[in-house]
Amino acid sequence: MKLGILNYKIGNLASIQNAFLKIGQPALIIEEADKIKECSHLILPGVGAFGEAMEHLKTNGMQEAILDFVQSGNNLLGICLGMQLLFERSYEFGEHKGLGLLKGEVVRFEENNLQKGEKIPHIGWNNVKNKQNSSLLKDLPLDFYLYFVHSYCVRDTHNAVGISYYGGDFASIVQKDNIYGIQPHPEKSHNLGLKILANFLQL
Repeated sequence: MKLGILNYKIGNLASIQNAFLKIGQPALIIEEADKIKECSHLILPGVGAFGEAMEHLKTNGMQEAILDFVQSGNNLLGICLGMQLLFERSYEFGEHKGLGLLKGEVVRFEENNLQKGEKIPHIGWNNVKNKQNSSLLKDLPLDFYLYFVHSYCVRDTHNAVGISYYGGDFASIVQKDNIYGIQPHPEKSHNLGLKILANFLQL
């Protein structure tokens, strides 16, 4: 087991690193593309804008390194913006191509579909419905709550193993083969969030 957290100048890495320490797993901060292949498990974090994040991955040579990492069969987990980057494109501040590891698009929540009192961004605890077909959610209940902070989401639930509702269903946790993504913040979601991270280490 060698766990890496990718540092591409987007997001707070310390909180994720500390979350893994709480469950007894040290994580290396990976800042160079050629170090990615040394990991067995890789975290793609992210907070901020989709387009800017992809530019950082491209200029650092990390985009190709991530694709090679996945192709080799190792396990990748995208968190928050990191999950969105797994998809084909986003419409945040224009149209931007993603990593294309999963089919689907990242779109903004539509205000007209929100219920009274709901706002954009979507901030706070929300329900996740466990479809029970992923080892990432092993031993988690059918319904549980995680902490979200985001204005854009993936409405296509084709690869979803966890589904949430905010102005309509959206994919809150996704999986395809060795590619995993979680829209909420497991590091801010107390014991259930830590359980998901622990399950990822067992993959």
